[in-house]
Amino acid sequence: MTHTVLVVDDDSSVLEMLVNMLEDLGCDVVSARSGEEALAQLGQNERISILITDINMPGMDGHELAELATRVRPNLKVLQLSGREPRRGGLPMIRKPFSFEDLANVMKQTTGVC
Repeated sequence: MTHTVLVVDDDSSVLEMLVNMLEDLGCDVVSARSGEEALAQLGQNERISILITDINMPGMDGHELAELATRVRPNLKVLQLSGREPRRGGLPMIRKPFSFEDLANVMKQTTGVC
């Protein structure tokens, strides 16, 4: 079964890179450039089962997005991205910069998919 991943990052180059990597891993990918846009995507797309979000974003940050998203979807798997923020709330984190192999390993270890 193919999983749908929602990727959220305000940096368009990082967002595009992540979308391409996840598609190469066999995931269906939906993207958003803000927390607000991500919550709207979650409300519109029942197939989203994994959220990958940057932590440092203007407005709603990745911590707040993860909290709100899991209230709406308690079974949603969440991974966070950051180059400098500390891990918080026990959520798995992918440190920037990362390689395709790093992403593949974290996805397999934490979500069991893609």
